[in-house]
Amino acid sequence: MSRIGRKPINIPAGVTVTLVPESNHITVKGPKGTLERDLHPAMTVTVEGDTVLVTRSNDEKLNRSLHGLTRTLVANMIEGVTNGYSKTLEIQGVGYRVAKQGTAINLTLGFSHPVVVDAVAGITLDVPDPSKIVVSGCDKQMVGQVAAEIRGIKPPEPYHGKGVRYAGEYVRMKEGKAGKGK
Repeated sequence: MSRIGRKPINIPAGVTVTLVPESNHITVKGPKGTLERDLHPAMTVTVEGDTVLVTRSNDEKLNRSLHGLTRTLVANMIEGVTNGYSKTLEIQGVGYRVAKQGTAINLTLGFSHPVVVDAVAGITLDVPDPSKIVVSGCDKQMVGQVAAEIRGIKPPEPYHGKGVRYAGEYVRMKEGKAGKGK
């Protein structure tokens, strides 16, 4: 049995989990929003009181690998509508900055033009100071995807470390040219 897959998921107060067994469609509603997902038909999800259990029909390799994944997806949905997820990005470089424009952000990253990133539905972009961006929302996958797309605009370069990086990310620096005149 999957050690992760067989753990029950506790449903906190204020969160409702609705399941359509025929289509294996789960809906989770909470204070931060609503999330929906279609689960694999080989997985059986049951709501018993204030817990959710995920079981599999047999021990085939595919079902064993989907067991823990399905349990984690449901647990992340419940965590997302309860507390939400956020990722912080840092901008480093002389003249590099970010400004908020309504729901969008305006990035100045050394290009000949400013880059405007619009907020996706369900995701909020906050700018606490001109060198930080906080991406937050209730869908863990979407928060990570938007943060990765913003980082992909100007990833940190290895010689000076300039660019957009995750908070706490270590950028391995390279040495420049060895010397002149040899």
